[in-house]
Amino acid sequence: MIATGLKRSRNNFDVRALTGNSSEVFLELKNSRPHVAVLSLQLEDDRLAGFKVLHQLRASNLKIPAVMLLDSAERGLVVDAFRAGARGIFWRGSTFETLPKCIRRIYEGQIWISNAELEFLLELVTNLKPFQVQNPNGKALLTPRELDVVRLVAEGMRNQEIGDALSLGEHTVRNYIFRVFDKLGLSSRVELVLYALGSENSLGDQSSHDLAGKSVPALPMAGISRAK
Repeated sequence: MIATGLKRSRNNFDVRALTGNSSEVFLELKNSRPHVAVLSLQLEDDRLAGFKVLHQLRASNLKIPAVMLLDSAERGLVVDAFRAGARGIFWRGSTFETLPKCIRRIYEGQIWISNAELEFLLELVTNLKPFQVQNPNGKALLTPRELDVVRLVAEGMRNQEIGDALSLGEHTVRNYIFRVFDKLGLSSRVELVLYALGSENSLGDQSSHDLAGKSVPALPMAGISRAK
């Protein structure tokens, strides 16, 4: 029904509907490489199998932005969806007319989130434990270069942009991020951003000075589309 509605939406979408379990859906996404994936939370193998596909997309580095379809705007589901890598949330109580707009914004590289959903994420940031940049013995957990990478990730920069700012290759930036994940016990870029936002001062104090005098753009607020 959603696929049929999108085809009739006059947005020039090339729509392909997929059914199956999480493994089958991920394989089809891998083969077809859509510009945007709209994932249902419930697939044939599990009522939360959509999260499995999100995790697989993120781990595969396919760079396919995804919108997660939720049955309700429940706090836990919203937070978990963004943790898993969703770029937008669309719940079935919303008017269908806004879904094409949501897809278009995600395609343009923006984030689709309502004010209520944004409050969930802000609450999560507020309640996070402080970002640990030192171990109990006072030794820094991250190198100055790793701190630079974390700070730029928190500012919304992509790996290629971080590489340009630090004169590093994109592959090297990715390796830095994976090492930070391992040291801090994190599993996703979203978690890294949330932790970093919770300790902005610590990051600024301990990062290297290689960026002194350089202008590094932050993520513009215009890049976040708030669903009505």
